[in-house]
Amino acid sequence: MNKTITLALSKGRIFKDTLPLLEAVGIVPHDDPETSRKLILDTNHEHIKIVIVRATDVPTYVQYGAADLGVAGKDVLMEHGGANLYEMVDLQIARCKLMVAGFPDRPLPKTNLKVATKFVQCAQRYFAGQGRQVDIIKLYGSMELAPLVGLADCIVDLVDTGNTLRANGLEPLEHMYDISARLVVNKAAMKVKHEAIQTLLSDVQAAVAQQAATKIG
Repeated sequence: MNKTITLALSKGRIFKDTLPLLEAVGIVPHDDPETSRKLILDTNHEHIKIVIVRATDVPTYVQYGAADLGVAGKDVLMEHGGANLYEMVDLQIARCKLMVAGFPDRPLPKTNLKVATKFVQCAQRYFAGQGRQVDIIKLYGSMELAPLVGLADCIVDLVDTGNTLRANGLEPLEHMYDISARLVVNKAAMKVKHEAIQTLLSDVQAAVAQQAATKIG
């Protein structure tokens, strides 16, 4: 039986924020994905590998068993739907908020509200839960441009500092969801490699708790 444990990570903020947690549980990758062209990184543990994928692809790799575990933002998981995944640990990193944003001096229309976003499932769920019918326009980037050129009344996007919104004359209008990175596990892998994965999960949970205590202290 294959004893290797594979963890799917994406480059950028999530990788950088996950590294201290991995180091706290004794896992150190041999290469930096920002400088290496490798997509499968060895670690100081022969049986633990890290695969580097796009952030939006992490749940898919875990769902189909190409990775046993993965770290993905809650926003990505809500868009994906979570099929064949266990969401095991809130890592309390890569924190931000998913929000409705628009012009501060223009009330949103009660009907025929046009919303630009790449978070289609999250937006549909949010507005449907409020009984609001909306026309969702899917975009892949430069969300702030949509209200400026009249494509949409508002946008749904991740907000950290809000500086980009303010630079374009927009402001957060409605808080939708608090977002942070989560550790997810393939359901089949949880059964087949239960002992190894459960040990890793327990160690990560302890590292998250220690990190939180350090910040409070």
